[in-house]
Amino acid sequence: MSVDRKQLILEAAKKSFSLFGYKATTMDQIAKLANVGKGTIYTFFKNKEELFDEIITSLIKDMKTEAEKAINPNSSFDENIHRVLLRLLEFRQSHQLTIKLFQEERELGTQAVAEVIQRVEQAVIHYMKGIIQEAIDRGEIKECNPEITAFVMLKMYVALIFDWEKQHPAIDKEEISNLFKLYFIDGLAK
Repeated sequence: MSVDRKQLILEAAKKSFSLFGYKATTMDQIAKLANVGKGTIYTFFKNKEELFDEIITSLIKDMKTEAEKAINPNSSFDENIHRVLLRLLEFRQSHQLTIKLFQEERELGTQAVAEVIQRVEQAVIHYMKGIIQEAIDRGEIKECNPEITAFVMLKMYVALIFDWEKQHPAIDKEEISNLFKLYFIDGLAK
């Protein structure tokens, strides 16, 4: 029974954070959405921050699962890294919680949200770093700093998918793939 309540609380909190953002979500709202007393929440979570942390940990796991689905062991490094980045950014665009968090960070600059976004970005970079290191080890790409390379690749994707569209027509996936190949893969090729 307690596991069910904890799950209800997590689902209610996720819904509240997705609808109202981190700053505007209260423990009272979460209790009401979960149909539990506020005290019940405190039997599982010390405070809103701890509850938020558990939701973000779960979000990062979901993102990793999505990234792993994009990998094809029979494909080249450039095809896989492109698919991983595209899948992660599509996840970000379609996942209500991430949409709300990026909006809150942009509009309100909530410190806790900025830290979470940084944590999610670091998880993505860490995951990509592993893919890059494996490609180096296989001799598929040149020796490089895998963490810096992962960081720059992620930032380029974000810039081409989100930032470019603010003042230009959207770039389709094929053109992004071609640009990515031109700027990164050709440069890293042995």
